[in-house]
Amino acid sequence: MVILLSCSASQTERVIPTDQFGEIPIDRDSLPFDAPLFCNADVKVGAENTAAYFDLIREKKIGVVGNQSSMVGSIHLVDTLLGAGMDIIRVFSPEHGFRGTADAGEKVDNEIDQKTGLPIVSLYGNNKKPSVSQLAGIDVLVFDIQDIGVRFYTYISTLSYVMEAAAENDIQVIVLDRPNPNGHYVDGPVLKDGFSSFVGMHKVPVVHGMTIAEYAQMINGEGWLTGGQICNLTVVKCEGWDHTKFYELPVPPSPNLPNMIAVYLYPSLCFFEGTTVSLGRGTDWPFQVVGHPGYTNSGENLFEFTPQPNFGAKHPVLEGKTCYGFDLHDSSIRSLQQNAALDLTYLLDFYKNVKSSESFFLPNKFIDLLAGTDILRKQITEGVDIETIRASWEADLETFKAIRVNYLLY
Repeated sequence: MVILLSCSASQTERVIPTDQFGEIPIDRDSLPFDAPLFCNADVKVGAENTAAYFDLIREKKIGVVGNQSSMVGSIHLVDTLLGAGMDIIRVFSPEHGFRGTADAGEKVDNEIDQKTGLPIVSLYGNNKKPSVSQLAGIDVLVFDIQDIGVRFYTYISTLSYVMEAAAENDIQVIVLDRPNPNGHYVDGPVLKDGFSSFVGMHKVPVVHGMTIAEYAQMINGEGWLTGGQICNLTVVKCEGWDHTKFYELPVPPSPNLPNMIAVYLYPSLCFFEGTTVSLGRGTDWPFQVVGHPGYTNSGENLFEFTPQPNFGAKHPVLEGKTCYGFDLHDSSIRSLQQNAALDLTYLLDFYKNVKSSESFFLPNKFIDLLAGTDILRKQITEGVDIETIRASWEADLETFKAIRVNYLLY
């Protein structure tokens, strides 16, 4: 049975994993060769358990925070609620828009949903936090967005701003939970003071290993809302999933993560967004190919591609330029699942082998916001090896894991 959970960690019914840091040992090497890659057949996401939350929102004025991933089976959550006679006042959409068609970083304007006629408020660009006027008349906010478990994937930043606005305006938030496809591991540098931004608001590692609802509980429990406010938070859990299982996303969470290979590679490859290197935006393989016109590693069989404007990338990095690098789009799903760690080999390799008149890292030091610290960039420029870089994260990771276990639901 799906359990409704309150915002307070002390009031939460939790399933605690087997060790103190919430890490569940998984012997993936022992899996049968024909074992299913994904557990979707057994999973019921929070949105599908309408019995757990319909009575909480019936006869209330509702705001929905969602996008194209907010599905109840084959029907969108908004259509499901309207079909059940629920009174939706307004829809709020994150980066990429309500239908998930906008480029990364593209300004999304407020609009009217053509199917339902509902007003849509964009929570991206200059309006990342719902305003008092935008929340006027709303009794409850239903949050249902598929996250991928990476700090710089901005849906958890939208979650934080929604919770803060709700706390300030005495509005309940109901989070309909979904599995984290990268929820089987925790890795990367923990965000440091002075490096908070919309691509990293809180002191968590790059891969935090939490579902969106677990993360919401941590926001409340750790006092991360301005002034230590507490959001009136209710969680509807998933059924049939835990952190040892792999879940295939039924709907791409954003235009440039079209499949599970991209979702699994994203935590490691997104660091390139802070460099002059192309990650395949403007090709058929975003976050599955890496390249640059000046890449000259002659010891490899290099892949060639030329970024061009397309759906989700109107003006891609290195548009129209032939890039040389690696093609990862045929990577083995099972091997990616078993490699439960960030892979910095590509980043360090390109730093060493890109010959260009321009700096490898972007002048705005966006790499530091992605990493949550300037230490990684300095380590790379100083030639520090991967083992030493990884060792520099360990103490902070162990501290985080000890906190994380207090908020795990699975």
